[in-house]
Amino acid sequence: MNSRAIRRGSAAIAALSASAMVIAGCSSSQGSSTDPDGEVTLTVATFNNWGYTDELLAEYSKEHPNVTVVLNKAAGSDDARANYFQKLGKQGLADIEGVEVDWLPEAMQYSDLLAEVPDSLEGRWLDWKAEAATDKDGRLVGFGADVGPQAICYRGDLFQAAGMPGSPDEVATLFEGDWEHFLDVADQYREATGKPMIDSANSVLQGIVNQMEYTYDKPDGTVIATENPDIKEAYELVVERAIPNSAYPTQWTDDWNASMANGEFAAMLCPTWMLGVIEGNAPEVTGWQVADVFPGGGGNWGGSYLTVPANGPHVDAAIELATWLTAPEQQIKAFANAGTFPSQLDAYENPELTDFVNPYFNSAPTGQISINRAEAVTVVPYKSANYFKYQDALQNAVTRVFDGSEDAKTSWKTWVAEAEAFS
Repeated sequence: MNSRAIRRGSAAIAALSASAMVIAGCSSSQGSSTDPDGEVTLTVATFNNWGYTDELLAEYSKEHPNVTVVLNKAAGSDDARANYFQKLGKQGLADIEGVEVDWLPEAMQYSDLLAEVPDSLEGRWLDWKAEAATDKDGRLVGFGADVGPQAICYRGDLFQAAGMPGSPDEVATLFEGDWEHFLDVADQYREATGKPMIDSANSVLQGIVNQMEYTYDKPDGTVIATENPDIKEAYELVVERAIPNSAYPTQWTDDWNASMANGEFAAMLCPTWMLGVIEGNAPEVTGWQVADVFPGGGGNWGGSYLTVPANGPHVDAAIELATWLTAPEQQIKAFANAGTFPSQLDAYENPELTDFVNPYFNSAPTGQISINRAEAVTVVPYKSANYFKYQDALQNAVTRVFDGSEDAKTSWKTWVAEAEAFS
């Protein structure tokens, strides 16, 4: 789940580059618990909020009385990623490990260290969701969990106070258009209130990048990072237009969390998994709403997979649990719990999803909105193993401009030098 586009540290990237060399030297055959009917404790490692509540996991234990499920939740994607690559192919990972889509390409370099998804599940997921977790030998090694189709979440009360439309239908009409138009509306809000409309500049960068077919390199290995005009145009638009209209450079800080409740900004790009984040940070606020619209048409931000380390002590039991957790029925429950939108095709026809309304967001029909937003996605970027590093460095470039440590031209040059070193 998303993706979650969490701030990543350069030190962590360097450490993981070293650990990757160790992983490359490891191999593992698929393990299995010796007694499928014996008492088994299965550990599931995730991060942020996947909607896997104690009540949901208890349902599995009720159906499988010999199985106890323990959820270990990392503080964020960074921590989960560091642990994953330090231990993959060795010891110490959970029976089931959550992987975020932006670092899935790194995990796919070591697909031989992961158990294969059963053939019986073929066709369960969106095609592009399954393709991303299929290795060069045709082995599917990731159980698709959620995807992140994006809408716009906004404070209807703050919009109305600024003299702007407040109802979801009106706001959807207001934002219909491209990124330039989105930022024109942000200018309007700032001129009326003196405050930024958008939560973070880098969320705008992420939204634009997520609509590109090719970002930093191509499937044949050609590196286009510093020569891709789309990337440079995105950077320039963000530093020139989004920064003046953003409260923060990045997300996931304590101040950013608090600002969802204090009105420091009025709108944010909103993948479905962000719904739970907003409600969790601003439980008493009654003005949050969801508009069925997104700049430029559609975009997917984030998403996640479950993987089963092939050298785990209970591989067969872990595969069975991962199969259950990523079934449409369970993913719909996870969506109700945390806004993590299912990647399973059958879920999109289920009335429990199509008819779902979210009381916190003023009874917004977030089930159908998310389906509409998922159907609006026409491009999912190609992501190589280096995508994470390029994107992190470009976000850092935006942050430098935001905080004034470098001007836009200098920060771009810094990024170019960093990107060339990745190649």
